[in-house]
Amino acid sequence: MVLTSYKRLSQKANFTETEVSNVAEMNIEFVNDGFRLDESQSIAKIEGDEATIPHLESSSNGTKSQSLSSEMLEHENFPVFLSKSSMTLLVEKAEPDIRLHQEEKNEKVNDVGNEGEERGGWSNKLDFLFSCISVSVGLGNIWRFPYLCYKNGGGAFLIAYFVAMVFCGIPIFYAEVALGQYLGVGGMTFIGQLVPIMKGVGFATMVVVVLIDIYYTVIIAWTLFYLIASFTALPSLPWAGCDNVWNTPNCYVPTDVANLTYGISLTNSSVSAVEEFWTERVLGITDSIDNLSSVRWELFGTLVLAWILVYFIIWKGLNESGYIVWFTALFPYVILLVLLVRAVTLEGAEIGLLYYVTPKWDLLLTAGPWIDGTTQIFFAYSIGTGALPALGSYNTFKYNCFRDAMITCLVNTVTCLIAGIVTFAILGTIAHATNASIDSVVTSGPGLVFITYPEVVLRLPGAPAWAVLFFIMLAILGIDSEFCNVESFVTGLSDNWPGKLRKNRKFFSFLCVLMMFLLDIPMITQGGIYIFQLMDYYSASGMSMLFLVFFQTISIAWIFGTSRFCDCIEQMSGSRPSWFFYVCWCFFGPLVMAGVFLFYVIQYIPVTYGENYQYPWWAEAIGITISLSSMLWIPGYAVYYIVTTPGTLKEVLAKGVTPVCKPRSGAPPLPPTADEVKKLSNVL
Repeated sequence: MVLTSYKRLSQKANFTETEVSNVAEMNIEFVNDGFRLDESQSIAKIEGDEATIPHLESSSNGTKSQSLSSEMLEHENFPVFLSKSSMTLLVEKAEPDIRLHQEEKNEKVNDVGNEGEERGGWSNKLDFLFSCISVSVGLGNIWRFPYLCYKNGGGAFLIAYFVAMVFCGIPIFYAEVALGQYLGVGGMTFIGQLVPIMKGVGFATMVVVVLIDIYYTVIIAWTLFYLIASFTALPSLPWAGCDNVWNTPNCYVPTDVANLTYGISLTNSSVSAVEEFWTERVLGITDSIDNLSSVRWELFGTLVLAWILVYFIIWKGLNESGYIVWFTALFPYVILLVLLVRAVTLEGAEIGLLYYVTPKWDLLLTAGPWIDGTTQIFFAYSIGTGALPALGSYNTFKYNCFRDAMITCLVNTVTCLIAGIVTFAILGTIAHATNASIDSVVTSGPGLVFITYPEVVLRLPGAPAWAVLFFIMLAILGIDSEFCNVESFVTGLSDNWPGKLRKNRKFFSFLCVLMMFLLDIPMITQGGIYIFQLMDYYSASGMSMLFLVFFQTISIAWIFGTSRFCDCIEQMSGSRPSWFFYVCWCFFGPLVMAGVFLFYVIQYIPVTYGENYQYPWWAEAIGITISLSSMLWIPGYAVYYIVTTPGTLKEVLAKGVTPVCKPRSGAPPLPPTADEVKKLSNVL
């Protein structure tokens, strides 16, 4: 396997596009066969090798090659170490193969078509920014961040979260978007094009995306259930009282002043009407995962509705959904700010806010806050899901995506913090009303947002109207993120098999949606919440996500090369990334991820539901299998590559770390490594 060294040197010399367009894609075999020879070998050996340059164009009499040679040799920026005789040799060597491969090239062009036209692009520069915000700002911020923060003791979780954000989240977010833009491909193929032996990272990404897509839609189904229930109970709300058929004798309404006279007795067995609506009405929860019981048919209906909405948004492609993502990115903040103002003005809110920002230092010595804080960054930023490269791939090559990446990360983090303020203010209010401690007022779990937010809605004037708006907001955030994640999966597979899948995109999208819908059904049974918690803990959290993003990062930074990657970014934006991004990609990011991963493995914490329910051993085994279903693709594909690729082990490994990508339409050649430039200089 050889590198296209000549075309890279042409780019380094700043030739015009006309001058290098016919030489820029020289076949890899020719260059390495010639340039990897020892200096002691004669130039005759180079002349004796077969040159294979399929992408050069020429007229039948060869005048174009001669003209090209003359133009390039006389160019003022041509490297001084390339002699004219060597240059002439290279061009003349190409001539016998020009006509041989021209017909084959034309056939490929006709089959594949124009890359930009096939893939599409943004109709407006702001479409990309709002799409990034849409995919990264979603239920991961409003739903997942508060419950993980509550689970891990508030302030301790925030410390781990910010460490991961600075050294991993922001740099890797930028790297994924930039690489997607540079290569013009989605999340399944971009690592494999840079480092072929690590193509398993792409397959692992697609597995993670499928797992997230499966259980993420269940949250949307819950949200739509609340939205419909809010309409059916007008002019009141179904969780506003304790006189419903699903309520138990232990039910109480915190907003009812009379109930507050019970004082300390409410901390023992009493359950708020809001929490009972969630557990008894929505979930119909059973006592364990062993007892799934029957399907909740109302949830089945909302699940069907959720998938229909997702499908009709993504069937034509994310790049054609620009105006949709504008609305879905902006509308939630209007509702969220109203809830924020109301939440912080409630009596007792300061109790929850103090808990939110006060670290429990002993918890930082455990793996829980670190693993949850780090993976929450990845989950909220959509890192490791393939969505970001897919979004970046729709940009034009020269677009400067740095500003949009930084804005998106900032908006994402601010949204998480606002959601946390609202949630903990409500928890403080409940603790004040029940005279209980913050960490015991509700059952910690994935349903926390469905307890705290309906609680604050009850305290707003015109509560039913605000409830409807809030759950519309939550549904928008969920559908917003879901269709972007499904899009990343569809784009990833379409990039890997473009000939078949791109032509049948609508039908392929339908098959993906149908498959995921069927896999959702166990999670809408009465015991489905236990399966949901298992999926969330082992597919998008914990070791699998860390493992995936770690190998993705070292593939870019250590194997492809951070300096080379910075060259790629400079080709697109005209400026190199700062030293901070360089050291984060090279050192800090991999170090933080490896440290947290080892900490997690050493102090392994089995999944629980709430504080008390422990999963049986077989459920733990299923959970670990879910994690391994994505993780094993990385070492598994590397072994497969070594076994199936012809050549000695040294040759196979060398080939496995040599990029196989070709520049997207209108892009310059891939930058060379420093060793390639030095070796070519010495030979010629």
